[in-house]
Amino acid sequence: MIIKIKLKIFYLLITVIITSTVFFSIKVHYSAPAAAVEYISENDNESTEDNEKEKKFIKWVDFNVCYTALDKALRSDIKSQKNDVKLDWIELLAYLGAKYGGNFSKYKEKHMDELIKKLNNGETIEELTEKMKYFNYYLEAYTAILDGFVGHYEIEVDNEENPEEKVWVRKYGLKAFSPIAKGYDYSHYDDFGNSRDYGYKRVHLGNDLLGQVGTPIIAVESGTVEALGWNKYGGWRIGIRSFDKKRYYYYAHLRKNFPYKKTLKEGDTVFAGDVIGYLGRTGYSTRENTNNLDIPHLHFGMQLIFDESQKESVNEIWIDVYNLVRLLRRNQSSTLKNPETKDYYRIYNIRILDE
Repeated sequence: MIIKIKLKIFYLLITVIITSTVFFSIKVHYSAPAAAVEYISENDNESTEDNEKEKKFIKWVDFNVCYTALDKALRSDIKSQKNDVKLDWIELLAYLGAKYGGNFSKYKEKHMDELIKKLNNGETIEELTEKMKYFNYYLEAYTAILDGFVGHYEIEVDNEENPEEKVWVRKYGLKAFSPIAKGYDYSHYDDFGNSRDYGYKRVHLGNDLLGQVGTPIIAVESGTVEALGWNKYGGWRIGIRSFDKKRYYYYAHLRKNFPYKKTLKEGDTVFAGDVIGYLGRTGYSTRENTNNLDIPHLHFGMQLIFDESQKESVNEIWIDVYNLVRLLRRNQSSTLKNPETKDYYRIYNIRILDE
């Protein structure tokens, strides 16, 4: 009896130590702004004693750009395309990130207005940021997050002269899409970092979008399907890597029995706005195809990858996508159901332009 009690106490102490270690590690990332600007160095795997190549890359990003700043920067960028001075929304946000030390609770619209005025008057972003110690960090970090969101593209629209036909129209603006198809309601709040306890104590590294089972799930950005199948935490899930390899999009808790577009497989190329799967409530089980979540929802997450050593490791960088999801709500993909296959498909195709 005494031995059993001692064993229970031992296991309890081990659990407390592990939990405290995980919690402390998370708090270090969240509470130490200096960690956000550190670079990690490693020897290249292919290097020798005579020829060692040092790699430096960002190891942490705490993305808390507020929605009003995102919206203002985006609109300013789009509006400026008709002017001689063309603004870059990522540069605008990186400037303010350096100014605020990444803390956008300090954001004031007048600060962006003042920056835009200086740029329109002929000053360059290089001149304005010359003495900003961490501007290059924020520029690289925010570029990794937002680079696939805005630019030139062509999209199909209805032909006004012939409603049965579509025509291609060239546009500049948001070329990324909401993860939820147009016409389907959903709700969400900023739940990044909330506690999760299935399997072990951990934090929530995404944004849960609550909706109806079967809601078409959309590829936010064009890329390659890297993961497709069951995960005991995420249930049926899809992982899509952007073409520049910087962003890994994670879509989880997809529908039981019919989680994906039927033809979808690992290695496939998908385009922004494509239907990739369907909202459900699978997961939290080692047994495949199990509904163990009470509320149907899509778990949507974005991982940043500056070096392949950060993929599927303790060095993963997941960012808060709540305000990005809010921003993308203005660009939702229209879909229709194929009565024979029961699959949904996009109505208007898109062509992403390189320029």
